[in-house]
Amino acid sequence: MASEGTGTDGFHAEVEVRWSDMDVFHHINHARMVTLLEEARIPWLFDDGRPTVSLREGAVVADLHVRYRGQLRHSDTPLDVLMWIEKVRAVDFTIVYEVRPKAAPASAPAIVASTQIAAFDIDTQRLRRLTDAERDYLVSWQRG
Repeated sequence: MASEGTGTDGFHAEVEVRWSDMDVFHHINHARMVTLLEEARIPWLFDDGRPTVSLREGAVVADLHVRYRGQLRHSDTPLDVLMWIEKVRAVDFTIVYEVRPKAAPASAPAIVASTQIAAFDIDTQRLRRLTDAERDYLVSWQRG
């Protein structure tokens, strides 16, 4: 389940941690954290039900960074993933994430991540420019 924030807050998504997301050390596995970040951003950016804009025309991940500042475990589910847009350029944009246990919204984020996503034309297999509607939507989620 996801809920939209406003202004400088960002978009909040709740993501459930599955038992299969855990590693032998009883915290979320790195590769699974990348999947959980993807599950958080899809309702925000690719939801067909949104009356504003959807990036379903095509987009690809161009870069990804994940910093671990603390452990997250299965017992921390659901996770609260706060996302906002850091920058928007002609063909790409960067999302910043802060991940916390839902039960501890005021805590420091356990995960801080960023993803650069490029607009992509699936038919031509080339980068494309963001549409005016996409750009306006993304800019509305920028902080500061």
